Amino acid sequence: MNATSGPHSAGALLLCHGEPPEVRPSARLLREQLLLAPAGAAWTVLVPEGKPWLHGGESVERVVTGWATALAVPAGGRPVVALWWDRDRAGLTLAAGFRRTVGYTWLADGTPVGEDEAMRTFAARLALDPVLDVQALEPLTAPDPDADARTRLVGVVAVLARAGLALPAGLVPGDGADRLRSAALDQGAEQLEGHGWRDAARAEPDGVESGPVGPYLRGPGARALGGAQLVAGVPLLLWGAGRRSGGWAAAGALLVAHGALGLAYDRLRERWAQGRPRER
Repeated sequence: MNATSGPHSAGALLLCHGEPPEVRPSARLLREQLLLAPAGAAWTVLVPEGKPWLHGGESVERVVTGWATALAVPAGGRPVVALWWDRDRAGLTLAAGFRRTVGYTWLADGTPVGEDEAMRTFAARLALDPVLDVQALEPLTAPDPDADARTRLVGVVAVLARAGLALPAGLVPGDGADRLRSAALDQGAEQLEGHGWRDAARAEPDGVESGPVGPYLRGPGARALGGAQLVAGVPLLLWGAGRRSGGWAAAGALLVAHGALGLAYDRLRERWAQGRPRER
């Protein structure tokens, strides 16, 4: 990635801390062309097509920050790391639940323009080793004439590998969206289509609720999360629509959808449980 790169060199990768079945429903609700693939132990990578920043006039950073926020909240706080880049800059954004997003940016030549504290917060929220992993991240925030923005992002991926991340072969931060999607398809990535709630509706309720997301589907935890998602999603949706920001509007819409459907699901399952014959 260099100063002469064209706008079509912009791209992004969304690294979600969770297995593909846990990530898939929320990813589908974004209503974007995404490829999904496992990326190591308890990690999933999403490869976007890139139309919002290629044709929508928005920066890739703003779009993927909205997407990361939308993906992280319904997951009950599981972190989502967005790696993004364009002709002039590159960076990372970490979203985790309702916490404020954390970001760090480099210029195209690799010059750090972020705050060191942001990188330490990044490590803490991902539960990285406070000594070894933080030491590995520190060089990424220091001047280095031999490291451009692409090299910095590859360095981030190397540190995340300590936490189990393993990107499919050919997925290299800094490549254009077309090349990334081609590489992902070559590795058997899944093309997401439709809406995630179809999967939820077809799934066996008892099996889903006994899994790791069970506390967020029924009971007080589900109602608290659904209400919080509505409270956060409505103003975010209005703000994104008013500013014609597709990324943030999508984040707001996804939060509203999750909140409303989550509350409805909890109520329906409660009624179903009350009317279900007891086993003798």
